[in-house]
Amino acid sequence: MRFALGALLWISLNVAAAEAPLRFVIPDSWAMPMVQLDHGRPTQGILYDMMLSLATQVGVPAEFHVLPRTRVQNAMEHGEVDVRCYAAQSWQPSQSGDYIWSIPLWTQPDVLITRQTPPSAVIAANLPRQSIGTVLGYSYPTLQPLFDADQLQREDARNQEQVLEKLHAGRYRYAVSNQWTLDWFNQRLLPEQQLKRVAVLQEQRVGCYVRNDPKVPVQRILRTLLRMKMSGEIDDIIRLYIGG
Repeated sequence: MRFALGALLWISLNVAAAEAPLRFVIPDSWAMPMVQLDHGRPTQGILYDMMLSLATQVGVPAEFHVLPRTRVQNAMEHGEVDVRCYAAQSWQPSQSGDYIWSIPLWTQPDVLITRQTPPSAVIAANLPRQSIGTVLGYSYPTLQPLFDADQLQREDARNQEQVLEKLHAGRYRYAVSNQWTLDWFNQRLLPEQQLKRVAVLQEQRVGCYVRNDPKVPVQRILRTLLRMKMSGEIDDIIRLYIGG
């Protein structure tokens, strides 16, 4: 009897371990079409759908941890979460800890946008002194020398969608956005009201990185991400939200 109980306990523990959730971190500065947060919980969006599909294909439940952007890397380093997506290695120049990166999954341009198409090409370095719409805590390497010289000033909002809303309301003449959020925002506006892209500031190749821990199925995660990319599944998810 004691042997049977011990075997049952061993099986139960192994089943529990096999079903340990894959813990994804979501910065609270994300907005649609990346993620929709309702009462602090993700409910839809490109990255939400992708991460949910990833966990399903790996064969474990998905668990989402919504954190302030400044807490994200600390949570990875302390083993509170396992996977961070929509990140670039250039954003982590002094990254500590043991991580393995996926292949690049997206190429995401940061673009300078305005409400009305200007009569001539816009070069950020030639803009007169003014405020530019930005996201709190985000880095903009192309614009940083202009911020340092006080030629341009950051006007930070909590997330990217708020930046676009303030631009649309006329709070400033120019703002910086990623292409996904710009496309999503413009879908609800008439053509003459849509925000205009006037310059590409930089392009980032972004992917996911995984905490290299024996308790995390690292290689299964990376293989699954590669398969999702090569099969076109990730691009299909993007098209669901912002079309081609």
